Amino acid sequence: MKEFLSVEGVVKSIEVMKTSVNDTSACTMIMSVRGRRDDDFNLVVSRDTYFVDHVNIRPGDYIIGFYDALAPVPLIFPPQYRAIVIARRSRKENVIVSHFNRRLVSRDDSLRLNISNRTQILLENGQSFLGNIENRNLVVVYGMSTKSIPAITTPSQIIVLCDN
Repeated sequence: MKEFLSVEGVVKSIEVMKTSVNDTSACTMIMSVRGRRDDDFNLVVSRDTYFVDHVNIRPGDYIIGFYDALAPVPLIFPPQYRAIVIARRSRKENVIVSHFNRRLVSRDDSLRLNISNRTQILLENGQSFLGNIENRNLVVVYGMSTKSIPAITTPSQIIVLCDN
């Protein structure tokens, strides 16, 4: 099971990451990011990284990246994380990636989902998801939430990560 953590900041650069001396595929990129407290970090972006709304990220964009905290990371500076999900930050929308239980509460008990008929539930490829979203890893895009614990929100969009 994955334990999702997030990092956010402004993209400074995006470069091709060579995985070996003979690597010419250019299918893996490294995003250099300046965090909110002027702390730098890198996000490794592979063909498996999901971009919310399939946005094209450019230097200067403010992003939030989610990675698996249980995955091994190299002990280098700046820190380098393998991105699972990346979203462009917005003042109107929030994004969370977490495992949601059968009551649709996030793993850290910070958010509970209230699904409406207007909530889009999709697969990573944009197709409608027809199964049950309980006990799954989800990317949740939402606007307002209550101030309760856990906060309750009616998401505009849910993307089901089918890797579990």
